[in-house]
Amino acid sequence: MHKDMKPRIQSFLPLLVVGALALAGCGGDDSSSNDPTTPTQPEVVVVNGEITGSETWTADNQYLIQGALFVREGATLTIQAGTTIFGDQATTGTLVVARGGQLIAQGTASNPIVFTSSAPVGSRARGQWGGLILNGRAPLNIPGGEKEGEGGTGTFGGNDPGDSSGILRYIRVEYAGIEFSPDNELNGIAFQGVGAGTACDHLQVHFNLDDAYEWFGGTAACKYLVASAAGDDSFDWTDGFQGRGQFWIAQQKGDDADNGFECDNLEGAVDATPRSMPTIYNVTLIGDPTENYGTQSARGMVLRRGTGAELRNFIVQGFKRVGVYVDQGSYGSDKTWLSGELTLGNSIITGNLQGSIDGPSGGWAFDLDGGDPEIADPYNLSSPDFMPSASGIARNGTLPVATPPNDGFFEAVDYIGGMGGTDWTQGWTDFSQN
Repeated sequence: MHKDMKPRIQSFLPLLVVGALALAGCGGDDSSSNDPTTPTQPEVVVVNGEITGSETWTADNQYLIQGALFVREGATLTIQAGTTIFGDQATTGTLVVARGGQLIAQGTASNPIVFTSSAPVGSRARGQWGGLILNGRAPLNIPGGEKEGEGGTGTFGGNDPGDSSGILRYIRVEYAGIEFSPDNELNGIAFQGVGAGTACDHLQVHFNLDDAYEWFGGTAACKYLVASAAGDDSFDWTDGFQGRGQFWIAQQKGDDADNGFECDNLEGAVDATPRSMPTIYNVTLIGDPTENYGTQSARGMVLRRGTGAELRNFIVQGFKRVGVYVDQGSYGSDKTWLSGELTLGNSIITGNLQGSIDGPSGGWAFDLDGGDPEIADPYNLSSPDFMPSASGIARNGTLPVATPPNDGFFEAVDYIGGMGGTDWTQGWTDFSQN
């Protein structure tokens, strides 16, 4: 199975304890190892360097990533449902899929794939390992069409909007975003020039030090995303992102958070093409309106630097500043707002402490409401419930619900926000605080 890993497979370090469980290594003396009544502990395989062929990680093992592990061009890493992968803090463990590489990671609702910190349960925190980075060949608006990823994570970009980096399904990425250098932290999942051929659904990024998700250009299409307790923005895009999204939920914690959405075209060249122009439907953004944990959790959405977008069926609730901020001036998005390239409609902007929308006059979208969507328990950090009441305005038909494009990706629903009457987060997400 590990024929391409021979130079980098090592026995598991016997002193490392993950959570409350001391995990046995590949070697060492264990007097009970031949006792059939002794429960078998999973083998932990240390991986580092690069994958250059086909490799499968199985759920009967656990894996410790040391340093930056690259899935190189032409290689495929397959991860079975139920597999747990730990990122090593001391060596900045990070999984990077290079352009032309493939990650086939298909968990299930009952057996998600979990990328987490190697620190014991109860001692986990933001920034204890790197995160997950995908590099693709989809277009950017960077001069030359290619860019180098943050922290030396590889080249991305190209001219193939349908490029595929693999399959990501039912995955949690927890306690990641380690700081490579001052003010240079990694995102939980970074989509760097990732194309629309990549399957991407049912993902949670939890307690990341930097952004939970960031799209650097590309055309990736992602459904059923959860961003919880991110230390910076929950969802972020730049560099000409033209992807699609539906059923996204963010919940912020006021100890360390910035915006629910932070959206750019290209810094320093706000009219660069292809312009950032994603189409996103059915999103719930929950801020932290109290100071019980801290003063952070600023704005629900920051739309700036020339971004365009089609944004429909949003709930934006509970941020300490405004729900929606459209930046103005030479680095703003007021021009795209007024031209109709940036639109927001069929949405509920409510309970934000400094108002609903701060932006240019005119150019407003349609059917915006400030009423209460009656979400069951949105501010519960350890066990939230994001379902709006059936009798509330998000679901009772009071407000018109926008119908998304009929393109095979989007689903037509009868509610506003990222969740209706079915809790699709059950079974595979985890909101533990440490």
